[in-house]
Amino acid sequence: MENVTFEIKGNIAVVTLNRSEAFNAFNFTTLSDLHELVDQIRTNSHICVVIFTGSGEKAFSVGADLKERKTLTEEEVKRNIYKIGEVFNSIDLLPQPTIAAINGFAFGGGMELALACDFRIASSEAVMGLTETSLAIIPGAGGTQRLPRLIGQAKALELILTAKRIKAEEALSYGLVNEVSEKDKLLETSFSFAEKMLANGPLALIQAKFAIKQGMNTDLQTGLAIEHKAYELLIPTEDRVEALVAFTEKRKPNFKAK
Repeated sequence: MENVTFEIKGNIAVVTLNRSEAFNAFNFTTLSDLHELVDQIRTNSHICVVIFTGSGEKAFSVGADLKERKTLTEEEVKRNIYKIGEVFNSIDLLPQPTIAAINGFAFGGGMELALACDFRIASSEAVMGLTETSLAIIPGAGGTQRLPRLIGQAKALELILTAKRIKAEEALSYGLVNEVSEKDKLLETSFSFAEKMLANGPLALIQAKFAIKQGMNTDLQTGLAIEHKAYELLIPTEDRVEALVAFTEKRKPNFKAK
């Protein structure tokens, strides 16, 4: 895959959008490659955390490839819109925790990719926004739904209806990003964030993410039932027993995702 690169470091996968000459914009080929890669990650039990980032110095992703968009028929535009939504939804539904390492511009679909991740860590020089209304369209890959769930309706309306671009520190104050890093330490900071999760039971990470994500879309009692079922799945695991033994022996547990 030329437009998306992939490497595994320990139990962490790094997915990099690799079109720096186009500010990592999404053309149809890139979306197809990304979708295929996400499907591979989903079933790889060795991968416990996934980091998404962009190549080059300037952009995480500026969203749809507008040069390509100008050449498309209306039917092809609909195809692309469906595809980008499908891909980002598949990222949102990955069992592994996901981190967007926002290394530069994140506009439109680029910001929507970040929103589909569980966590966002931004370079101090990053600038982001859902800018679609300035192009007479709206966010079409989850932005109108994920952003208000993350930062509240009023702030989401402000950002989307004004097509406002915000810097990393302002995004932090909005609750849009979890952390701001020095530019040259972004991946280091992202790996450090991931390592904090990797110290815990990998199956527990998956079930906790599932319970939170699914429960947020229901009423409290249904959410509590989801939590209970997720907990029950962990009771017969080897990792749960190992954690108890390690506690007794005053050592760090050796989790095996079993």
